[in-house]
Amino acid sequence: MWFKHLHLYRVHDAPPLTSDEMTTALDAQAFRPLGGSEARRLGWSAPAGRAGVQLQHELHGHRLLSALRQERLLPASVVREEVDSRAAEQEAHEGRPLRRQEKQALKEQVYEEFLPRAFVRTQRFDLWWDTQRQLIGVNASSRARAEDILDLLRQTLGSLKVTPLATRTTPTRAMTEWLTQPDNRPAALELGDQVELKATSGDESVLRGRQVDLDGEEIQTVLAAGRQATRLALTIDEAVSLVLHDDLAIKSLRFADAVLDEAAQVEDDDDPTLRLEADFALMTQVLSNAIEQLIDWLGGEANPAAPTP
Repeated sequence: MWFKHLHLYRVHDAPPLTSDEMTTALDAQAFRPLGGSEARRLGWSAPAGRAGVQLQHELHGHRLLSALRQERLLPASVVREEVDSRAAEQEAHEGRPLRRQEKQALKEQVYEEFLPRAFVRTQRFDLWWDTQRQLIGVNASSRARAEDILDLLRQTLGSLKVTPLATRTTPTRAMTEWLTQPDNRPAALELGDQVELKATSGDESVLRGRQVDLDGEEIQTVLAAGRQATRLALTIDEAVSLVLHDDLAIKSLRFADAVLDEAAQVEDDDDPTLRLEADFALMTQVLSNAIEQLIDWLGGEANPAAPTP
């Protein structure tokens, strides 16, 4: 269950829900499979998968939720090809070109007929809610998907005020300084081997490097020409590696072997739920420490105004 990505949000004035109240709210928005004519559906599912029945796990103030998203995959090219075929047949039969409204109606008809036969894709997204620090992290590869999960949480709770986590120093500025000023790097920070560099003006090209020496002459020359870092691979406290993005998104999380070995030593009696909770407890401990250090390195957290309900 180890997270691969993390989009972070600050929670403002969260409703004081007990564990039982939270469970009741989640049950009302539990996932159910797509119906024949539905294009997509999103709902809460057991974090432990088929082996579990709980829709949330709470350990020492850390809540784990999981959402399932199902959608039917109906390529636009398939619909277009069938519409063109039917339109040509109808035009030949009636001896006139179809009007735009008629083609649109034909398209809607084809979509409704083909949708129940389309392939279904199921995706899972995990949400970690640190109720003590009032911080939410969503394990999703894109911010758009993370926002979908937050929308589901708002529907579940009635309302929820959150803003993307923000820091006083922008990640771009800090990452560029870490690259250009090695002596100013935090002691617990180690550079990885991936970077993305963008020009500050004019040239819109993006330079990406993988498996490169970030302290090498080539990268330093590019930085001296005025480019800034918008993605940077880091290791924090030798415990977790990640790629930090300019919007504070954390991608490509990899936990150190020592952390995974520690988790494996926890007795779980072959119980998937106990295994999940043991991994979650250790993962959140490592991530909490890493996030606190990142915020500190980025000048502390900014204080955006809480959004309206």
